[in-house]
Amino acid sequence: MPDTDTKADQKWPQRLWILRHGQSAGNVARDAAEAAGAPLIDIADRDVDVPLSALGERQARAVGQWFGALPEEEKPTVILVSPYTRARMTAQSILELGVSDPEDVSLHVDERLREKEFGILDRLTRHGIMQKFPELSEQRAHVGKFYFRPPGGESWCDVILRLRSVLDTIIREHRGENVLVVAHQVIVNCFRYLLERMDEQTILDVDRMGDVPNCSITSYEFDPLLGRRGKLALNLVNFVVPLEEAGAPVTSEPDAQVAPKS
Repeated sequence: MPDTDTKADQKWPQRLWILRHGQSAGNVARDAAEAAGAPLIDIADRDVDVPLSALGERQARAVGQWFGALPEEEKPTVILVSPYTRARMTAQSILELGVSDPEDVSLHVDERLREKEFGILDRLTRHGIMQKFPELSEQRAHVGKFYFRPPGGESWCDVILRLRSVLDTIIREHRGENVLVVAHQVIVNCFRYLLERMDEQTILDVDRMGDVPNCSITSYEFDPLLGRRGKLALNLVNFVVPLEEAGAPVTSEPDAQVAPKS
């Protein structure tokens, strides 16, 4: 555990990892629907209940083993996880394989880390959106994905607003600790927007470069020489070496309900 006396003036955690969950059954169903040109993704579960696929479980074990091989002082001491089943399953693998004693790790399920909500566009493919809601497709193209909020859903700005609250909690309750966040693709990118102080164009350029791979790691480490009191410095981006070393295929499909890219 961190030495709270020596870190009394430190605002940030010592390390912050942000991890996308492993491949889910929804990822697989979405690929099948898009390939078939179907309007609707064929999955019966609520999005919150969609589990990992067999490959996703393998990816989660691989990344758990990677954390388990870290020096003791570098392993997670706090895990914050989305309430969605696929994220919780991923976090559980890391808790079982990535730390020496799970009893010493604080695990918190936090609804603010949930997937971006797509409202009436939930489970629709590109074809389905164009077919059923052509006016929303046009509006999204005009407004841009950063600000577009589908009826009953969220914009990226809405997600960023709740993540500002998560960062406040991390600063208040977990400074000096090693914090692991297990969540979703949009959550990873929106955290990057906040921590790296990006603007709309920069984060959309990042997003346009490609999807965040399943079980990839984006990480930051506290640097006391940055700023007046130190800051988190970017260390890894979409790091997939743990999967490659374990022979687990790298996948980067959007989640089942994710609308198409601009």
